[in-house]
Amino acid sequence: MALGSWIEPHPTGIYIPAADAWVDPSQPVERALVTHGHADHARGGHGQVWATPGTLAIMDCRYGAQNGRACDYGDVIRMGDVDISFVPAGHVLGSSQIVLEHAGERVVVSGDYKRREDPTCEPFQPVPCDIFITEATFGLPVFRHPETHDEMDKLLAALRAEPTRCILVGAYALGKAQRVIRELRVMGFDDPIYIHGALQRLCDLYVEHGVDLGDLRPATGATKAELQGRIILAPPGTLNDRWSRRLPDPITAMASGWMRVRQRARQRNIELPLILSDHADWDELTQTIQEIAPREVWVTHGREDALVHWCRMRQIKARALDLVGFEDEDD
Repeated sequence: MALGSWIEPHPTGIYIPAADAWVDPSQPVERALVTHGHADHARGGHGQVWATPGTLAIMDCRYGAQNGRACDYGDVIRMGDVDISFVPAGHVLGSSQIVLEHAGERVVVSGDYKRREDPTCEPFQPVPCDIFITEATFGLPVFRHPETHDEMDKLLAALRAEPTRCILVGAYALGKAQRVIRELRVMGFDDPIYIHGALQRLCDLYVEHGVDLGDLRPATGATKAELQGRIILAPPGTLNDRWSRRLPDPITAMASGWMRVRQRARQRNIELPLILSDHADWDELTQTIQEIAPREVWVTHGREDALVHWCRMRQIKARALDLVGFEDEDD
């Protein structure tokens, strides 16, 4: 039988018949294994959900109470004839790779991952396996992310250079906003940081899970004088709407791996692009495959062709999976 014949990729997710369970299904199912809490991987309406405590807390926050089964990192659960465990993916709070072992084979579904240090979540843990199912969001050689410290330095330098203005940073509500805040705190920035109300619940959740975000204050209701010389975080969709017009001459910034693409920054009228990604860049994708040394690589979404070609040039069997519903919420 072919390697991994007990795994069935479908457009709506990855099905494991021997466990009668789905990994990151895009439609409600009876038994779901969820890698992390972003909406393109974690959906509501499942009969039962197995995930880490952090991911379940995020799903509860976003979709209401789940019929959840909490799985700590490293725990092994038996489901049908499959041993299942969750190991850190380094993507956002609670994010995991799902390790599936059956018929003498090990398959790792990475979900979304990165290799850079992130003070808001557990670091990626490489797991040798027979099949590595990887994302390829930034799966082109042009995508090589700069050092996080350098991007935060750009933000602080802009703040010092324009003390009568504020800096409005567009950051996704789950993962990116909390990472920007925590990275600034790690660098010694202790001033109050102001946030849009849409970020409050998930910032509170991160704090409840032990991530110290320091002095956070609501931006809504603050005076223009109070916001001068301050950093304000808001969802990307608010950067150019009525909410932002009340701010004191904001410098518009955006924290995203896509800020490497100048056209995207121009389209959003971004003055200060901050290249800060929660996904692996090209070098991290290829180095991870070399480190794990799988017999096969399956690519779930993103720029599949280049990574599949890179694998085949190195005599690693590779294929692209036609999964649907994966967006850029967490870029």
